[in-house]
Amino acid sequence: MSDVTRARHGRPVRHWRRDVVELAALFTAVAAADAAANLIGHGPDGPALLLISAAALVATAGFHIWWARRHGHAPPADDTGARPLTVLRQAGPSDEQAAGPESVEAASVLWRMRTTVKDEPGSLAALCTALAGRRVDILNLQAHPLAEGTVDEFLLRAPSGLAAAEITRAVSLAGGSSTWIERADAHDLVDAPTRVLGLAARTALDAAELPLALRQLMGRCTIRSLPAAPAGGGRGPEAVPVEGALEDTVLRLRAPGGGVITVERPYLPFTPTEFARARALVELDARLGPRIPRSQDVLTLPEGNAIAVRRADTSDVEAAKAMHDRCSARTLGMRYHGPVGDADRYLNHLLSPRFGRTLAVQTASGRIVALGHLLWDGDETEVALIVEDEWQRRGIGAELLRRLVAMAVEARCESVYAVTRASNTGMVAAMRGLGLPLDYQIEEGTLVITARLDATPVTTRLPYDSSVQAPCGGSTGLD
Repeated sequence: MSDVTRARHGRPVRHWRRDVVELAALFTAVAAADAAANLIGHGPDGPALLLISAAALVATAGFHIWWARRHGHAPPADDTGARPLTVLRQAGPSDEQAAGPESVEAASVLWRMRTTVKDEPGSLAALCTALAGRRVDILNLQAHPLAEGTVDEFLLRAPSGLAAAEITRAVSLAGGSSTWIERADAHDLVDAPTRVLGLAARTALDAAELPLALRQLMGRCTIRSLPAAPAGGGRGPEAVPVEGALEDTVLRLRAPGGGVITVERPYLPFTPTEFARARALVELDARLGPRIPRSQDVLTLPEGNAIAVRRADTSDVEAAKAMHDRCSARTLGMRYHGPVGDADRYLNHLLSPRFGRTLAVQTASGRIVALGHLLWDGDETEVALIVEDEWQRRGIGAELLRRLVAMAVEARCESVYAVTRASNTGMVAAMRGLGLPLDYQIEEGTLVITARLDATPVTTRLPYDSSVQAPCGGSTGLD
């Protein structure tokens, strides 16, 4: 029976044409039975034949009713050849869930949207109704209360043909103001508590993760870590209150160990909720103190010497100074681009995990013979190398650079740059050996080589690099 002939609850609907046909068939059957009865009843054994026929009909009808009730009209359970009922109807939201994420993603896009609404009943409902009218699905919602109104942050899934301007216009008509929207990706599907706990766990393992975790927590922003006493001398940053400072699009927090951390996002003001999250993450880092993963990777050089590559921190300052003493003036000048005597002044800053990551190469006796730095420089990332003269031309610099760039790739940095002299052919060769697109800028004998990291991913072999997932940020504090 088709859906057209069914009423509610699956009961059949009677039509007058079918009733007329059935009634005509009934009268025909009665007339035929009357004729047969008259013909048989006037015979010698007529009454007996009629009784026998009536008994046979009653028995046949009873058997048919019993059989129908016992077996019904449905196919047996093991009849795998039966086709399921197909119902044609208009597709709805449940069809997207049944179709799976792949087909939904092909026909929709993710958006992150933030808008301000009045703090009154029904304001959020009006926004949701407006979005539903454009077939926009709300995947996640966070509310940031303000003194006047509430900032609502949405993660939306919208049809691919729906422009961002149409979404913001619908929100504006529903009462939203100061609306901001940008494309989102799969990383935004993780709910806020889970993301914050993951960032806290990663920060607890490595102090160098703090600026990266802050940037992932805040979204696209510029993070700078300014030391209380700059390595090159001069005046430090302006002091910050213990509780920090929120200035519209700028957050200023006391850095663990002294100094200031600034988080700037010019395109979108920070909310008190975001400020509280950032302050809690910095306080956690300060309580845990300086720390780095204590693991190393042992390599064998072509001539057979074994060296170890590990993370370094300020506890290696004396060993690093001893390496400087063994380096020639030319090697120090290639690395620090200034007076050779000033090289040691930068080591406390360079080896601090607050401003980046440092890899040290040491011999079997524990002597450091090379250092490689990955330094957070605002929106950019700097790489720098120094290899003791006796250990140069053995591939150590190229190996350090490859590992530093692998860290930057896993931190989702867009590029890294190296500052050196135009005559430093070793550094130029190492950058070219990465197999990445390079950009060269030369100014007064100083060469800046920038490698774009979105072209070819670089894989690292260090066990402590596998947990790096956050985008980069921070500052070197060096000129």
